[in-house]
Amino acid sequence: MRPDVFSQRRDEIHKLVRRSREVVLLAAVTGVVTGLAVRLFELGVHEVYHQIAEAPLWLGAIAPVIGLIIAALALRTIGAGTSPSTSDEYLHAFHDSNYRLGVRALVARVTAAIATLGSGGALGLEGPSLYGGSALGAQIQRRLKGRFRGSDHRTLLVAGAAAGVAAIFKAPATGAIFALEVPFRDDLARRMLLPALVSSASGYFTFVSLSDTAPLLSATVIPIPQFEIRDLFGALAIGVACALGARAFAKLIRMAKGLTVRAFPIRLAIASVTLVGLFIVSRQLTGQSLSLGAGYEVMTEWLFVEADIAVWLLIAVFVIRSVASAATVVGGGVGGVFVPLVVGGAIVGRAVGEVIHPERFTLYTLIGIAAFLGAGYRVPLAAVMFVAETTGRPNFIVPALFAAVAADLVMGDQSITSYQRKPGQL
Repeated sequence: MRPDVFSQRRDEIHKLVRRSREVVLLAAVTGVVTGLAVRLFELGVHEVYHQIAEAPLWLGAIAPVIGLIIAALALRTIGAGTSPSTSDEYLHAFHDSNYRLGVRALVARVTAAIATLGSGGALGLEGPSLYGGSALGAQIQRRLKGRFRGSDHRTLLVAGAAAGVAAIFKAPATGAIFALEVPFRDDLARRMLLPALVSSASGYFTFVSLSDTAPLLSATVIPIPQFEIRDLFGALAIGVACALGARAFAKLIRMAKGLTVRAFPIRLAIASVTLVGLFIVSRQLTGQSLSLGAGYEVMTEWLFVEADIAVWLLIAVFVIRSVASAATVVGGGVGGVFVPLVVGGAIVGRAVGEVIHPERFTLYTLIGIAAFLGAGYRVPLAAVMFVAETTGRPNFIVPALFAAVAADLVMGDQSITSYQRKPGQL
């Protein structure tokens, strides 16, 4: 009997190893498909946004409103009334095995996202990228059920999400960590680690093969000084300030999502008046259209360029950006809040730096990004890794970890999304 039992167990192990290899290979395929899709999506958004940026100011002021109208039409006609949610869709599907991410909804949301973001909506490209990757991964796994017998139903869902984030930010480690970290508060989805890493790397490779490998913020951040002991105390102050700011921003976004149940004409009117007003105020205060777009220009053309910015002006721009993101959500815009959190953190970090150590503002700005993003999405590891990968400079990591921990503690149970769960929660 023993030889037969041994032979049976050996065959089972061989089948398991073979199936695991197939899963990893399919995760790599998911990454390649996602990387290609994200690149096409990014090109579409940038092409539209470039036209808006070159247009007269009056068109730039009303462009986000036009984008919201087109997005609403896309969601209603193509998607048969589907919601504008993106990242929340990934979290919903992660926690509910019966919830499916359909192709029709995917096409509708991507079309709406191009209209929203290309026209200057104050949301990020990562939401549709994460959602698109997870939807593609789920579709592949659903059509190849036999290859995943005994595997978790979320394997390629997570792999695709990781690849989407990795591609749009050109940050493979961030993509994998974020996809594993964001479904829970204070925990990780550890069982999908290997497929997420493989898909994230292949998605990144595919994307940069079609663009470039330059880190997202490498060309805009001046050399970051080595941190000093007093910077650790500054990091704690940034952590507390960012947690308070993130709590306020999260509440604002939740309120905006709550208003989406109202009639579209009412929501559009509210969003239109707000966005046009914010555009005018931004031009008056800074001479730039900082209320438009995902917010990269706030960093590349303002925070990392201006050597002396008044704290009151930083607070004003923080409010402008936060309200612009919320107004875009109220109007039914499709996009993510990852980048708005990044921008909010950069502004708060710079404000604290102006008070504590003005000549080291780049270091404090980056610490703020890690703390604010980590607190808002409850992903401290992904937040620190994001700044490390997108700048290509590790000088800030130690104080950023201090800030991220402080921010996470002060944040409490609050989060930017209600679809996250606590460890062990059903």
